[in-house]
Amino acid sequence: MDPGTLIGVVLGVGLITTAMRIGGGVPVFVDAESALIVLVGTLSATLVMQRPSVLLAAFRATTQVFFDRARPLEEMIAVITRLVMKARKDGLVALEEEEIEDSFLARGVRLGVDGLSPDVVQAILTAELEAMQVRHRQRHKVFRLMAGTALAMGVMGTLIGLVQVLHAAGDPDSIGPATATALLATLYGAILAYFVLGPIRGKLEHRTRDEVMLRRLTILAVESILKGDNALLVRAKLEAYLPPIVREKMAAENR
Repeated sequence: MDPGTLIGVVLGVGLITTAMRIGGGVPVFVDAESALIVLVGTLSATLVMQRPSVLLAAFRATTQVFFDRARPLEEMIAVITRLVMKARKDGLVALEEEEIEDSFLARGVRLGVDGLSPDVVQAILTAELEAMQVRHRQRHKVFRLMAGTALAMGVMGTLIGLVQVLHAAGDPDSIGPATATALLATLYGAILAYFVLGPIRGKLEHRTRDEVMLRRLTILAVESILKGDNALLVRAKLEAYLPPIVREKMAAENR
C-alpha cells in the first residue's frame, strides 16, 4: 500500500466529513437525486466518448494508485550489473538459465540470447515501450474527461434543481431547503472531479513516468549486455537515471 495515497485519502475524507458536521450534519449534505445525476451522467458521457474496453482498462489501472509494483531503480541496476558480469565471464548463452523477475528485461535478454542483433532488440523493446505509453495515455485521458464531465454534470444537476425551486416559488418556506439541495449536485461534481478523479489521474501519470524511466534504463542495459560492455561502464551509464541522493547512498555502500 502506498503510504502517501493512504494518508491523503484519510486526510481528505476527514476534512470533508468534519466540514459537513460543522455545517449542519452529514445528512444535510446527502441527496440521492443529485448523486445519481452526477455519477450516472459522468459514466454515460464517458461511454459516449470512449470505448468500453478502454474504460474498463482505466478502472482496472486504479489499483496502481494504492499499490506501487515497480521495482526501485537501484535494485534493477544491481540485477543488471550481475547479468553483465555473468555474460562477460560465461558468455551470452549463460543468461538463458537465469531467472529474471522483470518481464521486460527478461524479454530483451531472451531475444539477444536467441541471436538477434542489439539494434533489432533495441527496436523491438522501444516499440513495446511506445505502445505502453499509448495505452497509458488513453487511461489518463479517461480520467481527465471524467473529471471535466463530473463538474459539468454537477452544474446540470444544480440547474435542474433551481428550475424545481422556481416552480415552487409560491411556497417561501420550501425555497431555502430546495435551493440547498440543488447546490449539492455542484458539490458532488466538485468532490468527484477534484478529490477522486483528478488525483487518480495524477497518480497514474506519476506511475507511468516511473515505469517509462525504468524501461528506458532496461533498454540501455540490454543493449550493453548484448554488446559485452564492461560492468563498471554499464553501471555508470545506468546510475545517471538515479537521483543524486540515491547515487551518493549507493557509492557510500560500495566503499
